[in-house]
Amino acid sequence: QVQLVESGGGLVQPGNSLRLSCVLSDRTFTTYFANYSMGWFRQAPGQEREFVAAHGVSDFRRDYADSVKGRFTVSRDNAKNTLYLEMSSLKPEDTAVYFCAATRAPYSERLRTTEPYDYWGQGTQVTVSS
Repeated sequence: QVQLVESGGGLVQPGNSLRLSCVLSDRTFTTYFANYSMGWFRQAPGQEREFVAAHGVSDFRRDYADSVKGRFTVSRDNAKNTLYLEMSSLKPEDTAVYFCAATRAPYSERLRTTEPYDYWGQGTQVTVSS
């Protein structure tokens, strides 16, 4: 069974940075992280879950929401089964629970939606406040 576990959230002041991590584990040892396209989404109270960033199986395939472009960077370390989200110049409107997700679907604009993702983490809270 595939599990995704996020970490790295917390309370930060506006303008500061945080790095989120998402580790994929599989008890059956049959899942290869490198074969999955990955995504980051976030959900603020009372709002729908929204796309933040996606990373295909190739480092050349990355995508960002306009609201975070230039401030956030998504990366992956296949040797560690880990997806990262480097967040800088954080704003109060970035406050949300951040989720990572995994899919075997090929890289496309569909990764901007929740639909193609097979596995989701439980989320990690990010609060940006002075």
